[in-house]
Amino acid sequence: MIRRLIARGFWRLSPYTLATDPAPSRPTVLLGAPHTSNWDFPLMLAIAWRLGIHVHWLGKHSLFAGWRGPIMRALGGIPVDRSDPSRIVAQVVARVHAGESFGIVVTPDGTRGAHEHWKSGFYRIATEAGMPVTLGFVDSATKTTGLGPTIDLTGDVAADMDRIRAFYAGKVGIRPQLTVEPRLREERAFD
Repeated sequence: MIRRLIARGFWRLSPYTLATDPAPSRPTVLLGAPHTSNWDFPLMLAIAWRLGIHVHWLGKHSLFAGWRGPIMRALGGIPVDRSDPSRIVAQVVARVHAGESFGIVVTPDGTRGAHEHWKSGFYRIATEAGMPVTLGFVDSATKTTGLGPTIDLTGDVAADMDRIRAFYAGKVGIRPQLTVEPRLREERAFD
């Protein structure tokens, strides 16, 4: 209740408009892209809280140090050590298989720096946990943000990524120069 009220106030003051498909009806891997600014974080929380979606998000373990730890966990944060990406995927999949029900927000283009490829952890989590992928977005060109479609991955990585690329085509992050095309370095390795 309080979170929805906070989100309602946020959307009244925000320069962004919430333009969203309905919230997914089952646990999902929610992509947050393009991820080019720290402002993406309050936008993501405001979307989830406004739509009543219970989400967790992955954050580097240093964000959870000291006094920030309890706050980040209360906001849905899961600390991860990014030195071993395969362990991160295994931890999230284990939580889902243990019966925990939640949406997991992943920023596949990584941190807010310039990269050439998306990270493939979201794809592995979704396929190994049997979860769909919801395409969340920020588009600074139109000042809109929200959720796009929820899709089931087919296992055909190239075809799945073509659908994801089509959705994000033309969408630019808050810092447009850091926007990365949705392309996995390992796309061919999954085939």
